[in-house]
Amino acid sequence: MPGHIERLCLERGLRMTGQRRVVARVLSEADDHPDAEEVYRRAGKLDPKISIATVYRTLRIFEDAGILQRLEFGDGRARFERAQSDHHDHLIDNESGKVIEFQNEQLEQLQEKIAADLGFRLVGHRMELYGVPLQNTRPSDGDDDGGD
Repeated sequence: MPGHIERLCLERGLRMTGQRRVVARVLSEADDHPDAEEVYRRAGKLDPKISIATVYRTLRIFEDAGILQRLEFGDGRARFERAQSDHHDHLIDNESGKVIEFQNEQLEQLQEKIAADLGFRLVGHRMELYGVPLQNTRPSDGDDDGGD
């Protein structure tokens, strides 16, 4: 049974070679936002003959067909996710590189209001937040006195 990405490829009339199917499977099973190198590493486990050039070419084909969306988070790596009709934003953990997707209706309304206040109707946007995890294990005063 084909995965979500492969079904989209077939619906859009893309020719599906064995190696394209492997890349589509890797992307359908991804619960993160892998870069091309990570897609290549995962695809290589399924098909050791797949080349990095094939992975890059396939990612570009899927992106051009509107199946994938390229994400740039300022770390020099393009990452990929399924192109989605529902809007979401991203929070990037600067320490681990993990990307967290989120939706916040209050934030969406505020963005609409800001655009309107500036004389615009918002037709789209992309938000990326960057942060580091809060540290919950800070020593409290007097706990680290070196003992008696």
